[in-house]
Formats: sequence, structure tokens, C-alpha cells
Amino acid sequence: MTETILDAEKPAEGRRGFAATIIIGHALKHIYISALASTLLPALKEGLALSSTQYGTMATVQQSSSWVSTMTSGYLGDRFTRLTAMMLGLSLALTGISYLVLGVSNSYPVLIGAMLLVGVGPSIYHPPAIGALSRRFSSARGLVISLHGAGGSAGEATGPLIGAALLLALTYREALQLSVFPALLVAFGMWTLLKNDNVEHEGGDGSFKEYVRSFVRLLRHRPIVMLCTATAFRTVGQATATVFLPVYMKEDLGYSPGLVAAYIAMAQVVGIGSQPLMGHLSDRLGYKRVLVPAMSSYAILLLLIPLADGKLQLGIVILLLGTFFFSLHAILIAAASELTEPSMQSTIVSLIYASGFIGALSPTLAGVLGDAYGLKTTFVLASSLVGLSAVTLMLTALPKARVRLAG
Repeated sequence: MTETILDAEKPAEGRRGFAATIIIGHALKHIYISALASTLLPALKEGLALSSTQYGTMATVQQSSSWVSTMTSGYLGDRFTRLTAMMLGLSLALTGISYLVLGVSNSYPVLIGAMLLVGVGPSIYHPPAIGALSRRFSSARGLVISLHGAGGSAGEATGPLIGAALLLALTYREALQLSVFPALLVAFGMWTLLKNDNVEHEGGDGSFKEYVRSFVRLLRHRPIVMLCTATAFRTVGQATATVFLPVYMKEDLGYSPGLVAAYIAMAQVVGIGSQPLMGHLSDRLGYKRVLVPAMSSYAILLLLIPLADGKLQLGIVILLLGTFFFSLHAILIAAASELTEPSMQSTIVSLIYASGFIGALSPTLAGVLGDAYGLKTTFVLASSLVGLSAVTLMLTALPKARVRLAG
């Protein structure tokens, strides 16, 4: 059965409702992620007097557990597609529970344990969600995956504002502890809306041996390996910048939590519009024509962060950065999906997300640089890593249309 038939067999209204539910859930998940990274964790760092090295190590621990859970959910998302609704609901529920654990942590070793759990919940959402969207919307994969990313940008835009508002009325501990309740409510709603959707026929529940053979084919396909490499450089570069940008604005520049949240939110608002546009362009023009110039521009903008003089210049740089925060990742996923057979769509998503694990120590290394030479050096590191991603993409053969991995 071809992808076109799969698309045509599903009623348009049902497919749109399925996509809308997943995109809204993605937005809500990113509200939690962005509020934690931009406001709640910096407040925790200050409250517990953590060093930059300790703070970076927390991010490294989170990324490490995220890698393991991402790979696991990719396997489950392809082998047991009928469990999609349960996996998405579980993702949101675990996110809320992990924040509760973080909020009651009272020592650094306990914080490290809490960050292990923080890495699990959000990371098991993307593989089953994007895998299901990719199978259903194969004729407009770049656009639909970018719309999914735009939902994440909407959450990233509102999350810092919500986090800052919570800190006006509550302590960071109270905000983290109370966050469990809306997460559990939304998780139940996601499961209720999607549990009767007939997604199990889209991927198949093949044998484990068949899955392993397909997985080995992926790892032997050079463009897939190159895409994962490019993704790894981009992911660890962006992670380094994302971890330390709020801290840099708060500690080095003396910005208030509200102003920091506004800057981060501003960047994400731009991403809401840029992602569908760049996704549409990638469908029409080909992935390489969009990815290479965009990745190169992203590297330059990261380098401009420590060079920006004053709030206006920094605001312009952050605004432009918002164009690329999530849009590049969505196109990388779409490009890899075009090279992958239908039964491995969740797995390729997990591979793309998990590629960043090779640089899981980068926030810790950036923290060491920040302690030794100042936080500005962390953005030089981030820019260098993203620049390597652009170079890798220049050397990668990418499909101009919907091309399948032979095999």
C-alpha cells in the first residue's frame, strides 16, 4: 500500500482532528518545558546557589535520560501503533510528575535524580506523535511536521510568560509542585480523545526480527547517518545556547525574570509563523535548499549574542534566532522521514532526536567554560557546533521529492 493511498483512505475531517489534537498536546507539553528552562530552573539555581557547572550538569543528566526514553518510544511507536494514545497521555502525565519531584528536591544529588525523570516525560511524546503524522500526511510531510513544530513554538512562547507569572505569586518550589495537576488533567484528555482513533493499521505490529532488519537498513543508509550527524551538531549547539541564554541575561546583563521571559517568548512567536513557511518551502524546493542557508544563518546569529550591545540589539538577534529554533529540526525530521519506510516512521524520529546524545556533555563543558571565562564563551561554542551542522548538510545528498529508502 502506498503512502498516497494511506492518505486518501482517511476521511479529511478525521485526519484534521487527529492532527489538531496532537499539535495542541505538543503545545501544552512545550509550555512546561519552556517555563522550566527559562524561569523555574534559573530561579532554582539562584535559590540553591548552584554553580554554572552544577547547573550544566543537570541539563546533561536530563539529556541523557531523554536519549534512552526517546529511543524506547521510537521502537514502541512503530511496533505497537495502537498504543499511540496511551503513550502520548503517559508523556504528559510523567512530565507533571517529574516537576513535582523536582519541586520537593532539597539536595543536589536528589536534584540530579529528579532531572533524570524530567528527561523522560517530554521525550516520549515526539516519536509516536510525529510518526503517526508522517504516515497520515505523507504528501505534505514537511508542512504537517512543521505545523506540529509550530504548536511547540506556541507553547515555548507562552511558557516563559506563565513561568514568570507564577514566580510573582509563588516560590519556584510551589510552582513546580502545583504543575502536576494540569499535566494529569491534559494527559487524561489526550488519551480520551485519541484512544478510539484507528491508528493501529498505519504502521503495523510486525515481528521483532523484521523491525531489527529495518533498523539495520536505516543505520547503513549514508544520507540518514549524515542527517543524524548534522542533527547532533545542531541539537547540542542549540541546547548549549538554550540552557545559558536565560542565565546570561539574568546574571550578566541584570535583566528581570519578566524581561527574560518576554525575550524568550518573542523568539518563539516568530517561530510559530516561520515553521509552516519553511516546511512548505522544503516540500516545494527540496530540503537542502532550505536547510543549508538557514543553518548557516543560525550559526552566525548565535555568535552575535555576546556581541549585541544593549537591549534593542540583543532583542533583534533573539527575534531572528526564533526563526530557526524549531523550524530546522522539523525539516531535518521530514527529510529523514522521506528516506524511511512507513513501518519505521517513529523510529527515525527517535533517531533524529536521540542524535544529540553524542553531545550530552556539552552543557557541562559549556558550564566549565562559563565559570572559567564568562558566559559569553558558551555562545561561541554553540555557534561552532551549529556551523559544523551546516557543513555536514552541504555534504549530504537530500531528496528533492518524496523518495524512499530502497530495501
